[in-house]
Amino acid sequence: MELYPAIDLRGGRCVRLHQGDYGQETIYGDDPVALAQGFADAGAPWVHIVDLDAARTGAPTNRPAVAGVAAAMAKVGVHVQSGGGVRNQEAAEALFDAGVTRVVIGTAAMEDPAFVERVAKRHPGGVAVGLDARVGQVAVRGWTQGSGATMDDIMAGVLPRFAEAGVAAVVVTEISRDGTLAGPDLEGLASVLGATGLDVIASGGVGALSDLVALAGIERAGRRLAGAIVGKAIYEGRFTVAEALTSLGHGRAQEAEECL
Repeated sequence: MELYPAIDLRGGRCVRLHQGDYGQETIYGDDPVALAQGFADAGAPWVHIVDLDAARTGAPTNRPAVAGVAAAMAKVGVHVQSGGGVRNQEAAEALFDAGVTRVVIGTAAMEDPAFVERVAKRHPGGVAVGLDARVGQVAVRGWTQGSGATMDDIMAGVLPRFAEAGVAAVVVTEISRDGTLAGPDLEGLASVLGATGLDVIASGGVGALSDLVALAGIERAGRRLAGAIVGKAIYEGRFTVAEALTSLGHGRAQEAEECL
């Protein structure tokens, strides 16, 4: 299972929200490139970055910052997964042109599945779908609005279409746990894993190394989660990126040990 250290951008600053509430924001810095570089130095193979302003309004407020992170990570061989406000071809192409490896599409995936299919076919392996829900109800537009669909609706409906179109992964966030450090929604993630052949990346709630171990232990039909996005736990010092990677069996410390 891959680790995706997370950077959420709002007004150019690195922040975390509590349960997706824009009124409950904690600021952790104003230099996303330096933050990403720290993740890379610790051995992270991916960085997950979200433009929160764009997610809510569709305007790519933080695109220059995302591009800066992507450029810096390209120099050290670290992949960037990024989303927030990707609702048309222009927005998707702008992120790919900036060096983003994988673009996450959330709101548009619920409102215009054909758009996701077009982008995925144009960029094989370069698209992930963001599936964000509060207790089974899928949310859109930066988690500020309901979509009218349930997780069950999406799993039975558009996820099979996305798999056929070449979408690489689905990023699953339980909003009620995001930013709480209270533990991930293991049962919900297991349900998604069992319902799709897409890679499933968990997001929301990780507060301890034991949560990562629990996520890595989820299995359905011989398949396991492909990754976990972690933000607040790292910022709050619950554990380091290096410790997280080692707990998942592929940190630099583990690699060095295996070489002995």
